[in-house]
Amino acid sequence: MNSEYGTYLVTQADRSAGRSTPEVVEAAITGGVDAIQLREKDTTARERYDLGREMRERTAEAGIPLIVNDRVDLAAAIDADGVHLGDDDLPVSVAQELLGVEALIGRSVSTVAGAREAEAAGADYLGVGAVFATRSKDVADEQAEIGIEAVREVVNAVSIPIVAIGGVSTANAADAVAAGADGVAVISAITAAEDPEKATRELTGAVAEGRERR
Repeated sequence: MNSEYGTYLVTQADRSAGRSTPEVVEAAITGGVDAIQLREKDTTARERYDLGREMRERTAEAGIPLIVNDRVDLAAAIDADGVHLGDDDLPVSVAQELLGVEALIGRSVSTVAGAREAEAAGADYLGVGAVFATRSKDVADEQAEIGIEAVREVVNAVSIPIVAIGGVSTANAADAVAAGADGVAVISAITAAEDPEKATRELTGAVAEGRERR
């Protein structure tokens, strides 16, 4: 199983330019994506379950981690590799208890204090943001556009992998990684791209550039 977080796709059908999520996922896999998160906020649990089962089969084939946004029950139901949690979701320790010690548990944070707390609770990686301005997710003012320096501060405060999220594109991904992030998580930069496979390759290249600049 690929343990890289370099280019991390978060799915969302209503930001996919009329394409289905499986189409976008297939293109991203071909383009070399490292991890995929099933988000799909505007669907029912049953719709997400059916989509998740289809995605589970394809990601397992490709050796790519499949992570479910928020829903620990859904992650268990589709045998996903893990779950990504926010402030309003179950605690990290509860997710670990329900999914098992092998599950990948991600946690969204925007501050050093939050990052340290999540690491202490047992999170396997952190989604840090929103780094840049974004329209993909409503966030509180203090969590909006926290900037590159905040990423650097979190990186220096914890020892688990960091994924920069929020407004990330091929134009700024390298900056986030150069600041210490292990990778970048995106929605529209891949899902809404004219060519999602090409966009995935370009983001992967930007991540590599950022690592070279460290």
